[in-house]
Amino acid sequence: MTSMKALYLLVPLAPLAGSLIAGLGGRAIGRAGAHWVTILSVAIAFVASCVVFSDVLAGNSFNGSVYTWVTMGDTRLEVGFLIDRLTALMMVVVTFVSLMVHVYTIGYMADDPGYQRFFSYISLFTFSMLMLVMSNNFLQLFFGWEAVGLVSYLLIGFWYTRESAIYANLKAFLVNRVGDFGFVLGIGLVLANFGTLDYAAVFERAPAMAGQTIDLIPGGGASLLLTVVCICLFIGAMGKSAQFPLHVWLPDSMEGPTPISALIHAATMVTAGIFMVARMSPLFEWSETALSLVLVIGALTAAAMALVAITQYDIKRVVAYSTLSQLGYMTAALGASAYSAGIFHLMTHAFFKAVLFLGAGSVIIALHHEQDMRRMGGLRKLMPITYFTMLIGALANAGLPPFSGFFSKDAIIEAVHESSVAGAGFAFWLLLAAVFAGGVYSFRLLFMTFHGVPRMDAQLRAHIHESPKVVTVPLVLLAIPSVAAGWWIGRFVMGDYFGTSLFVRPPHDAIAKLTAGYHGLWSFLLHGLAGNAFWLALSGAVVAWYLYTIRVDLPKRIAIAFGPLYALVERKYGFDELYAWLFAGGARAIGRGLWRGGDQTVIDGVIINGSARLMGWFAGIVRQLQSGFLYRYAFAMLLGVLGLMWVLRVFKA
Repeated sequence: MTSMKALYLLVPLAPLAGSLIAGLGGRAIGRAGAHWVTILSVAIAFVASCVVFSDVLAGNSFNGSVYTWVTMGDTRLEVGFLIDRLTALMMVVVTFVSLMVHVYTIGYMADDPGYQRFFSYISLFTFSMLMLVMSNNFLQLFFGWEAVGLVSYLLIGFWYTRESAIYANLKAFLVNRVGDFGFVLGIGLVLANFGTLDYAAVFERAPAMAGQTIDLIPGGGASLLLTVVCICLFIGAMGKSAQFPLHVWLPDSMEGPTPISALIHAATMVTAGIFMVARMSPLFEWSETALSLVLVIGALTAAAMALVAITQYDIKRVVAYSTLSQLGYMTAALGASAYSAGIFHLMTHAFFKAVLFLGAGSVIIALHHEQDMRRMGGLRKLMPITYFTMLIGALANAGLPPFSGFFSKDAIIEAVHESSVAGAGFAFWLLLAAVFAGGVYSFRLLFMTFHGVPRMDAQLRAHIHESPKVVTVPLVLLAIPSVAAGWWIGRFVMGDYFGTSLFVRPPHDAIAKLTAGYHGLWSFLLHGLAGNAFWLALSGAVVAWYLYTIRVDLPKRIAIAFGPLYALVERKYGFDELYAWLFAGGARAIGRGLWRGGDQTVIDGVIINGSARLMGWFAGIVRQLQSGFLYRYAFAMLLGVLGLMWVLRVFKA
């Protein structure tokens, strides 16, 4: 166990060491030294994670303290690890995707002056995410939570000379502060009512706390404590995992370099909220209200963001809105208590979404940083490896068999259909709508980019060629699990892989209903071929093929025909403008009022300048009395004596 504990420490500390060396010693070790030290450190973390995964599969687990920071009575604030099957799976996914992104970055960032700094940041990002998923207490969870937020801020605004990048990272920071406010309140309520921040102790006491109430507003009636705690924690997840209506920051995160877009969207920051809710299943299972909220919010996000993806022309933004939609599926699964299906989709999505982002980056490199799909087309023969891997990513993203996304997405839809949580019927139809839209936007991206007539200028087309191996090899390695990862559905979703890592109360166990009818991988595949989800995804792909290869004039005519509705979706439902008016405009109006009314009028006008004028007036009067002439003083004394005599006479009378 001592050797395994050292291995647990090695997993997060190796990327941290690589980050510090590349960041602090980047000038000394040079560009090659920076990428080799960080790649080696993440590779060590990946190999160690695989060993841990193997050890956990053998039946071993760990839950213990590594370092105690503060002891306050019975409450201990400490660094600790919880290594179970959920943690081990997340460790492997995070380190593998991060390793592929690190290798890919060598080619993508080859000419960037911030080369060493970028490698330092993405290695630090990996460390932060690992600390989050390996934590066994809320304090360490919060540390990892805020650390991934901080590094994402640095990476989104990596090109800090661009005004759009600074706007994007500030937007991500502010939106996540809204979510994190709820997250901190949830952790505070846990500490105040459970007296501990340790997962095991909190989860053990949860059933006894299920009926306990709390007065949120004096005289406003009591609310169930666990419902309030879970909703607060989920608000944090809405910020990190970009769920409606806190989704607006994620598309703008495309202002960062493509490798970090892939890392954020595939394996780190946005998956933190999904992982956290799954980890907190022993709390969420005792709140029907919280589960219903999670379910409906997830389904709304899946459908609404899939529609937006259809209207975008920036290749990275299409993939970004795809991520929002896929995160909605995962969130809906959590709300339906299908935690295993949600985590399984998190895993499969990590692979095929990394393929799509890195493939988009390969196209952007070839086109000299052109991102508008209206200036692409005909790249299939010029970039065959990129095309083939992105085809796999599109098939998996759309949920077509036998690719990984089909199995995980179909499991979620079936689980929501079987769920007894309030709002499940509404969520089911929204998810089906998202499936059709997903087929359209996935293949719209593919056809506009790689098929049809080339729409770039002839000079650029003459220089287009396949990306170097340092870019294409990670694409191929990620495409393999994008095909095959879904074949493990029997073990991860229908089987007992997660064991006690996830908790589901029998009344909510939709996965148990699916498992009862599960008769193996091929049976699930054949059942899926007869389901609505498959035919909707296939229909979406066919519609995209017809609109973007046969009748390329129709998309514009459809947009004109739908008029205001299309414009509303294209403008992302106006949330950017609304938040700019409510928060940015509102903040400026408040600031202007405080400046003019508070600073200029009250502070400067009354307190500072007013007091100065008052003292000047008083000094002017005193100056007239203190003239220095004796006859004036004598006259004043005489007046004073006469006045005093009059007063004495009045009071005597």
